[in-house]
Amino acid sequence: MMARYARRGRVEWIGLRAARRALPATPESAHLTSDGFEADHAAAGKRAVTLIQAEHLPVIAALAGLDAVDPAALRRNLMISGLNLAAFRKARLQIGTAVVEITGPCPPCSRMEEALGPGGYTAMRGHGGFYASVVAPGTLELGAAVHPARG
Repeated sequence: MMARYARRGRVEWIGLRAARRALPATPESAHLTSDGFEADHAAAGKRAVTLIQAEHLPVIAALAGLDAVDPAALRRNLMISGLNLAAFRKARLQIGTAVVEITGPCPPCSRMEEALGPGGYTAMRGHGGFYASVVAPGTLELGAAVHPARG
């Protein structure tokens, strides 16, 4: 049962930051190298890619007392809809032509107080998304399918 999924997920948003506190560029497509996204400042390794579940944004907004939350404020690279990312911890996902391995939860940082206001850090707890390492470089674009990787 755990290997069955109702449907494929989808890339809803891409955010890349050229520098640590820079506003994210939101391209329609991005190339993922073995070290992470081209044009993104994040270090290589197990946190080369950060993902957040689109369905969690309304929950975060409600817990932070906001009408809505802009994915750019949450400092993640990809917002994915339609697929429970938690089901893929320690598993591989194909996103466009790239393959990533979800390695662990991506906890909120203290900047969530700046981005979401007082209580922003707590609103994000349990909803911060996941980080992943790159298994196979490739290209992804808005609307790309997200599904379990074969092999």
